[in-house]
Amino acid sequence: MEATIEVVGVRKRFGPTLALDGVTFGVLPGQVTGFVGPNGAGKSTTMRVILGLDAADEGTALVGGQPYRTLRHPLSHVGALLDAAALQPSRSARNHLLWLAHSQGLGAGRVDEVVEQAGLQSVIRRKAGGYSLGMRQRLGIAAALLGDPPVLMMDEPFNGMDPEGIVWMRGFLRALAAEGRAVLVSSHLMSELQDTADHLVVVGRGKVLADTSVKDLITAASGDQVALRTAARDEAMTVLAHAGARVAATGPDLLTISGLSTERVVAALTESRVPFAEVTAHRATLEEAYMELTRDAVEFRAAPATPGAAQ
Repeated sequence: MEATIEVVGVRKRFGPTLALDGVTFGVLPGQVTGFVGPNGAGKSTTMRVILGLDAADEGTALVGGQPYRTLRHPLSHVGALLDAAALQPSRSARNHLLWLAHSQGLGAGRVDEVVEQAGLQSVIRRKAGGYSLGMRQRLGIAAALLGDPPVLMMDEPFNGMDPEGIVWMRGFLRALAAEGRAVLVSSHLMSELQDTADHLVVVGRGKVLADTSVKDLITAASGDQVALRTAARDEAMTVLAHAGARVAATGPDLLTISGLSTERVVAALTESRVPFAEVTAHRATLEEAYMELTRDAVEFRAAPATPGAAQ
């Protein structure tokens, strides 16, 4: 299966800052690809290079095998939501979409279709400047869908969404991928990508740190860890340490154990008559996997809070 977005060896410098340092990855049709990394990692710059808004110093970025700037009627090839605030606030949301449609040779009927897809029917004639951030996100998605493109790129589409909107967005992105589209989503909300993305590209300091399936990344981060719930935490820690395990207390009655299988944990505790309520193979969250992977790539860190400091 050929990638619909291909980024190969892209380097981009802004003055003394190397924003992208040989970024290479592909986005396949039929799946949602999460694009994640700390602030300053190069996500937005990469998306801008793909869309021809910034020129790469080296490397190539192609959509459907072509540079974006060579596409005729680009909205029929790729739809993008990079900035939900990029609209004329005094214009009605419907006129905003009609203007975009006209620029691509599309009619009013297509506008009505994407308005329905984005769930904006009841507010479409209101001025876009009066929209909440969540409604602007929906309007941006409607604009991205105008040309019925096979490729969609969205930068932080969950921003400003209420819980109902987040559930809608999660299902909507998966439905777009199920239609065979390639969907690239940049987000800081790991919990949403865990339920939405099939694949993940992780960047840090302008480099690709991982390009893998969400399932494989979580499996690798989970390792051989075992979670143990017990009221006899201290006794369990002593017994398991003597059995050769590495043990960390992760809650009042919860231990995380490395170096022993679940069977050996149960055997050691049973033999020493240490009571326990639950023993399970630990499954890392996507957020835990991401934090471990990007630990050395975070550019800005907050100082630890000092007890008693002024609020």
